[in-house]
Amino acid sequence: MENTCSLTRDTDALITERRNSIITTGKTNTSISCTEDSLAGSVSQRACVFCGARVVLNPVTDAVHLVHGPIGCAAYTNDIRGSLSSGSEMYRKSFSTDMKEKDVIFGGEKKLAACIAELVETYHPPAIFVYSTCVAGMIGDDIVAVCNQASLAYGIDVIPVESSGFISGNKIVGYRAAGEALLRLITPKEGEVIEKTRKLNFLGEYNLGGEKWVVERYLREIGIGINVAFTGDSTVEALKKAPGSCLNLVQCTGSMHWLANVMQQEYGIPSIDVNFFGAENTAESLRKIAAFYDDPDISARTEALIEREMTAVRKVNEKYRQKLEGKRAAIYVGGAFKAFAIIRQLTELGIEIVLTGTQTGKKNEYERMGSLLNEGTVIIDDANPAEIEKFLIEQKVDVMAGGVKERFLAYKLGVGFIDHNHDRKDGLIGFEGAIRFTKEVYATTCSPVWKYVRNEYGETDR
Repeated sequence: MENTCSLTRDTDALITERRNSIITTGKTNTSISCTEDSLAGSVSQRACVFCGARVVLNPVTDAVHLVHGPIGCAAYTNDIRGSLSSGSEMYRKSFSTDMKEKDVIFGGEKKLAACIAELVETYHPPAIFVYSTCVAGMIGDDIVAVCNQASLAYGIDVIPVESSGFISGNKIVGYRAAGEALLRLITPKEGEVIEKTRKLNFLGEYNLGGEKWVVERYLREIGIGINVAFTGDSTVEALKKAPGSCLNLVQCTGSMHWLANVMQQEYGIPSIDVNFFGAENTAESLRKIAAFYDDPDISARTEALIEREMTAVRKVNEKYRQKLEGKRAAIYVGGAFKAFAIIRQLTELGIEIVLTGTQTGKKNEYERMGSLLNEGTVIIDDANPAEIEKFLIEQKVDVMAGGVKERFLAYKLGVGFIDHNHDRKDGLIGFEGAIRFTKEVYATTCSPVWKYVRNEYGETDR
């Protein structure tokens, strides 16, 4: 990827250390700096290690999720995802040891043990995830020992999640902590045998607004079943059957590649990357799955489904492309797999991508991203609000796709906005999700309200 930094002299003086994290495609051979800890003081859009672990594990519906730390950490993550459940709603409760000054001085292990005992007696959960926070880690509470003792005492999985924020300034470390906790949960106990099946696991799918159910319906139509999703709409019992799957689909690569690689080594389960955001991506993913099964009936049903659904998608896209062609877009999301999908969807609608970036992208992912974009596109790793604001204005962006932290910035600048974050309450996955996305892009990009906001800033040329 050929790039160059496009910061001005004024901003250079303020954030010199961010220089290599912001590039522009097509000018020099400079590669982007990424996967580093967030720069202190830059108010990163990226969340903390604890948040990374919590967003991956929290959709396990019937487990108790206990935050060992001050009450503020539990409040921040209450209902953090728009994940839906077809059964238990236990995951929507937010439990905390509510550490006080006395616990910080004398230690919180006894309080943690007492909380676990109370939760077991009250709710009888099949498993408890105990999340470490900055405070618990700083004072040296041994949550591993407390959890091991509780597992023996109560005969259930009480699993420590080593997610103290100070471990790293990168949320992806929290993904790894969650993966380690899941691996501990699914590892068969001594003498236990997991029966092999022809069903697949779906990793990195969190059932936001019921998205897992959409893909499950497609797979059922072509003759394939889901063994368990990691972790959307999952249960402890279903997750323990994961080693019996014949294939791992990996959608959110940032959160699940490590676990998929370990499962291939430990259980011989191969994996393929899929992406069900966008109609073309959905069709490609279904074909990859059908190819794995190498069954003529499955292949025929897959092609029939794709033909039927793509006809509906093309009809909608043709209608709205006429209204959206030539508009300019920005994308800032958590992981690269989602950025790839949005770039493709917006490009198909005739929209030019002028700014993009992620919180947790890797160097090879940024290289692929650069290959999808036109010369002159700004790419940012681990952005902060000041950088996003600067480039939204400078690049004259009409619409932005991002999460809750980017939403208000876009609105205040008179830029249309698409919520593509994990707290979204309705899904954007699959063919029907692609149609919903197109209609939302049109509604927000072409809304007449933005001209009044832009007029306040003296912008009249958009």
